[in-house]
Amino acid sequence: MKSPITSPLPETDKTTTGAILQASLADLIDLSLIAKQAHWNVVGRNFRSAHLQLDELVATARTYVDEIAERANAIGVSPNGQAGTVVESSGLPKYPDGWLSDDKTVAAIVTTLEALVKRLRARIDETDKSDLVTQDLLIAVAKDIEQAHWMWQAQQA
Repeated sequence: MKSPITSPLPETDKTTTGAILQASLADLIDLSLIAKQAHWNVVGRNFRSAHLQLDELVATARTYVDEIAERANAIGVSPNGQAGTVVESSGLPKYPDGWLSDDKTVAAIVTTLEALVKRLRARIDETDKSDLVTQDLLIAVAKDIEQAHWMWQAQQA
């Protein structure tokens, strides 16, 4: 179906920005699933604090999933958050199966967040010309993901 939403962007900018939003959507959905998987499977002396901190990460990811999808809609691009799309297009590293000690959980989450930060920063640069509103949203996402990255890294010190 042709988009029922009129885009405020020229077609080339809409295409570029739509692809960036879709890639960000897939990564953030994957982050929410990774963090929930970690939440269910973390064990060890610092289980409780990691367990609770993982729920905070899930909440952050889910908040931005909705904002990213709604931004895509606002520019006339239909977002796709289906499981198959996320599997095919997320750029986040695969999270280990099974129980993981709290220190290994922290390390895996740090690695995941580091990958996401790099991807978000590249997208921020890409949206400099195509859509400053989307760039602003990605900056907000990066701010919160970078803060989470710092807090998870601090546990490794």
